[in-house]
Amino acid sequence: MSLQTEFPFTLPKGYVDEHGTLHRTGIMRLACARDEIEPLRDGRVKENEAYATVIVLARVVTELGTVQQVTTKTIESLFISDFGYLQDLYRIVNFQDPSILEALEPGAPFPRTSVEVG
Repeated sequence: MSLQTEFPFTLPKGYVDEHGTLHRTGIMRLACARDEIEPLRDGRVKENEAYATVIVLARVVTELGTVQQVTTKTIESLFISDFGYLQDLYRIVNFQDPSILEALEPGAPFPRTSVEVG
């Protein structure tokens, strides 16, 4: 049995880049401890703790359409529904049973019970 470390996703709305291109599909990898620790050293997080989520997502989203590199600017530019979707996906793949993803249509919202961390 092998451990799945990458999870494909489809954003509900999609990221629109500076050229107007829509990017909806991507890949998120499992987070490691460093992904949660490193943002704490960032000055933007010291000013606003909520910014840690932006940095973490920029680290674990490894692909987003044809975007060459996913950065904090990319994550900041997401529509709020897509940002929330990636937060929920992060919780599911890192803290819960990712097999629930198999039953969902691409881009469909996650059932609220599946993203609660207890």
